[in-house]
Amino acid sequence: MKSSLMFILLLFNGFSAPDNVITRFKIPEGYHQCTAKPGSFAAFLQNLPLKPAGTQTKTYKGDVARTDVYTAAVVDLSIGNQDLQQCADAVMRLRGEYLYQQKDYKAISFNFVSGFKCDYVHYANGYRYSNDRWVLKAKKDYSYPSFMRYMTLVFSYAGTLSLEKELKPVTNADELKAGDIFIHGGSPGHCFIVMEVVENDKHQKQFLLAQSFMPAQNIQVLQYGSPWFSMDKHSGIAYGELIAKNYLRRF
Repeated sequence: MKSSLMFILLLFNGFSAPDNVITRFKIPEGYHQCTAKPGSFAAFLQNLPLKPAGTQTKTYKGDVARTDVYTAAVVDLSIGNQDLQQCADAVMRLRGEYLYQQKDYKAISFNFVSGFKCDYVHYANGYRYSNDRWVLKAKKDYSYPSFMRYMTLVFSYAGTLSLEKELKPVTNADELKAGDIFIHGGSPGHCFIVMEVVENDKHQKQFLLAQSFMPAQNIQVLQYGSPWFSMDKHSGIAYGELIAKNYLRRF
């Protein structure tokens, strides 16, 4: 009731409703939204702002991405000017952004392919990476630009191989939730992140997926005929074979 009242008040005062995966995509008939716990990673993903409807997916160079044909929406998040924020990097960016907004700095940590643990607290306290060790070189800085420099470092040395090892297997696919990842580590390897989950009375689930790609591009919410995917229905999207329970992982 309170949320509905707030929505009406915003419209009455000339404000538009927030545009995110919850407001943009109509829930399939017979399904209901799987409510995310406030403050959770799932809720963060559900409420990420989207660029205006019809926006094309662009590469870091500004070209229309080859994956644009699968675009259902584009997440309103920077991609930088280097070919770095690719598939696994986009997942780590979203996780890092969530933890940074929560000010849970100690939890921001990703492993490099080499096995080196690159944690944000070391970086923010002035340490810099050098041959799989930390060297104190700068002043303490927990600002957002510092966080983004840290994430750029992560993008440079981590990938699907390292991220897959960090994530925990989801043993019961029926418990799928927003924030879960379908991933196969390799060269190149690939991954998708679940942005939203809906369920029907038979406990069957459908979900929205997002990805980045090669070369680095906007994070796009995907569609293949429909933006709603399921594990029991084949998708012809690139790497669609990964949308299966044996590839399902979680932070």
